Amino acid sequence: MSERFASFDGVELAFRRVGAGRPVVLLHGLFSSAEVNWIKFGHAQKLADAGFEAIMPDLRAHGQSAAPHDPASYPPEVLVRDLEALVAHLGLETFDLAGFSLGARTVARAVAGGMAPRRLVIAGMGLGGLTDWAARPTFFLDAIARFDEIRMGDEAYFTVQFMKTMKIDRVAAKLLLEAVGKGGPVELARIAMPTLVVCGEQDRDNGSPEALAAALPDGHYAAVPGTHMSSVTKPEMGEAIARFLVE
Repeated sequence: MSERFASFDGVELAFRRVGAGRPVVLLHGLFSSAEVNWIKFGHAQKLADAGFEAIMPDLRAHGQSAAPHDPASYPPEVLVRDLEALVAHLGLETFDLAGFSLGARTVARAVAGGMAPRRLVIAGMGLGGLTDWAARPTFFLDAIARFDEIRMGDEAYFTVQFMKTMKIDRVAAKLLLEAVGKGGPVELARIAMPTLVVCGEQDRDNGSPEALAAALPDGHYAAVPGTHMSSVTKPEMGEAIARFLVE
């Protein structure tokens, strides 16, 4: 069952909780949701079984969270500010933090900006996705612009099909992507806590995960089966995250 809270600007966001124990906040990927990214394939339950409380928001313009059409609702670092608002709302002091894809970029930017989780997990992400992010929003903005024209064989076909499955509000998604695309490189040297970079063996959508782990002050790399899209469906993803967080 979803809970709701008002973020920094009053926009209502939804989040789910599974388990009891040390909190771990998990941010899902672009066009996904807490349910699809973390709950459906058992990752949240694996964390609960390992003694954690998995706290999983739906990002702004995703899932059961509000998807405003006002450009003013998408200021710079909007997703980081939403994360900070959730942490403040729940009064979290000691917690772990994880994100997949867009969620990974968000948690990395939050930590580089001063958030201090005990441990960090950056999933579905490579070095290029944090040091040169601009190309990724451009790809998705193009998919939104050509939404009704894209057919099988187009490189954006499966992205559009996923957007349809998830009933994405394209107006809100465009505004969010435009805001996210304005962010600069993440200052990796500021991510000092133990950090796991976990990525599908065939996932290079955001660059090299091995290079990202090597570039972090205390980075660790784990490969799991799958591509960018399929790795989150594999039990090994949740197992790798749980194993790292209990160490």
